[in-house]
Amino acid sequence: MNANEKKLEEQYLKKTSHYLNEQISKMEKDIFLDTEKIKEFRRYAWENKGGMDKQELNAVRTSDAQEAMNLLRERTYFKKLLKIKSSPYFASIILEDEQKKKQKLYIGMTYLKDENLDNLIYDWRAPISSVFYDYETGPAKYEAPMGIIESYLHQKRQYKIENQKLLRIIDSSINIDDEVLQEVLASESSDKMKNIVTTIQQEQNSVIRNTKDKHLIVQGIAGSGKTSVALHRIAFLLYKIKNLSSDKILIFSPNQIFTEYISDVLPDLGEENTLQTTFHDYLSKIIKEYKTVESYIDFLNRHYLNQNASIELIKYKQSNAIIKDLENFVSHYEKNTFFKKGFTENKIYEYTKEELNFLFHQRYSTVPFFERLDQMATKFSENNYNGSKKKKATYYKLLLEALEIKKDYKNILKQFYKSIFFKEQITEMEIQKLNNTKMISYDDALLLVYLKGLLEGFYYEKDIEQVVIDEAQDYSYLQYSILSKIFKKSSFTILGDINQNINPFYNYDTLNELTNIFPGKYIELTKTYRSSEEIIEYANQILGLHHICAIRKKVQKPVIIRKNNSTLKEDIQKLRDNYKSLAIITKNTESAKQLYEQLKKDFNLSYVDTNTEEFIKEFAIMPAYLAKGLEFDAVLVYQNKENHFTSNEKKLYYVAVTRAQHELYIYE
Repeated sequence: MNANEKKLEEQYLKKTSHYLNEQISKMEKDIFLDTEKIKEFRRYAWENKGGMDKQELNAVRTSDAQEAMNLLRERTYFKKLLKIKSSPYFASIILEDEQKKKQKLYIGMTYLKDENLDNLIYDWRAPISSVFYDYETGPAKYEAPMGIIESYLHQKRQYKIENQKLLRIIDSSINIDDEVLQEVLASESSDKMKNIVTTIQQEQNSVIRNTKDKHLIVQGIAGSGKTSVALHRIAFLLYKIKNLSSDKILIFSPNQIFTEYISDVLPDLGEENTLQTTFHDYLSKIIKEYKTVESYIDFLNRHYLNQNASIELIKYKQSNAIIKDLENFVSHYEKNTFFKKGFTENKIYEYTKEELNFLFHQRYSTVPFFERLDQMATKFSENNYNGSKKKKATYYKLLLEALEIKKDYKNILKQFYKSIFFKEQITEMEIQKLNNTKMISYDDALLLVYLKGLLEGFYYEKDIEQVVIDEAQDYSYLQYSILSKIFKKSSFTILGDINQNINPFYNYDTLNELTNIFPGKYIELTKTYRSSEEIIEYANQILGLHHICAIRKKVQKPVIIRKNNSTLKEDIQKLRDNYKSLAIITKNTESAKQLYEQLKKDFNLSYVDTNTEEFIKEFAIMPAYLAKGLEFDAVLVYQNKENHFTSNEKKLYYVAVTRAQHELYIYE
């Protein structure tokens, strides 16, 4: 650009930085004064509460709560301004509206207004900012509160700013896949996932900004940025939806390692981290009949160590078909359970078996089995004790005795396994495993939770408005059925890749199947940004894929295949010298542990197993099913004769090789 244009850009940055510094300084003083004001207000209220009536006390509390809320908002914005202090904005666009009026808009991580309330910087989530991500120069439109705004995009510009100094300006007439993106892709990976605000692509933006559909199902290939998109979508929803806060959003992560890995993204975007959990946590929360529940990873490890008794039995337990079979069993159980006798409580209140059966099978027939007993017990207590529920537990016990059953879910699940509704062969030994009080297997746990939900009603999370599920292909249809009932009013964003399904007992033909449970929009992300073209070509051959498009520039580093391990330590040292992060990925924990014991004398490396919550990313060794969602500069996939990837484990092998960004070594 010419010298005059460059000078104008430098002047705008200087003006913006000056105002930003002033705002930060002013807000620092205001927040301190407001904090002291609230302290003084509360001290006054405490000292004078004896002289206030109830109405005055309520007014004081309301005023205090409002002041505290205002202060919290001010502090949150102040933190965002501190984050952008060094680099106030990263892009600008020149838009011409329908009245032929041109306007230059600067886009940053958060907004900044001057004393006239004009935007010096627009938040990247603002409706008008979407033009930067969605359009090449030419006709463009965006959705504003008043409707669709037609415009013409004359210029897209990106900036590299550090310490409020302009280092570089890049004009891009097409999508953001040129210099800035290539620079990001070429950089070494960090210990934790970073935000991608400056390089969000059009297909990613369509997921991030979608608020029309209650539910989104996203199929994205390895390296397409699914997790980053999910986190940026959360940041966008927090900006877009009124009264939505981080504590009303729940992310289901595959494991604690992954949770730690993504923990910096939302704070980096100026938002609080949301609630995070695993499906295993929910199983453990609902199942009280056992001390522990086998985790999904331990369940997989059991298979990959060849410790499963019956493959077909576990496949059936994980299948879609068993859902209907279990529902039919529960329906039969309910219809064929009758009160064998009546009872008298306190020698006064008598109920005949005919009366009890009428209430149970007709009046309360629309609610789950044990919930009927609960409602009947409540009603009896209230009727007989002037509205009091004090005798509810007594009546509940008497009702169970009159039915001649126990509320024993272990026993009911065993009944299902022995019934005509269970469609697979099962040994008595397998059934008796349920008698174990210490741990229930993962496959039995899913059925036990669904059984409990059918018989007593599903646990309901009323405060969660948005649910995000990553690695969607690892969840069976049964699990989604459970989640849809637990979070029955929540919106779901579900992201996964059927090519990375490492559950040998369950497969999706397409994630579009999930729209049967979560009616909404199905979207595909078809570009990969993680790996070099050479690595992608190798990964494609594993599963016979052709549709993946590599974005990275060629690095001319072919995938290295080793037939023996004579050069293992040399290769490790070379990769350690050249890159910031290296992972050795094996088939299972057994081979990872064995190799770790061999290498730990010569290298400082982390061993990652099912109990690991945090590890050193510089050099780690782990089984493939714990590497999901992670990425490393270089990856060494290690196999030996005892533990190698078989033809039935192609997807697990695909997961292993697609963790690599720049270089991949395969030890066969």
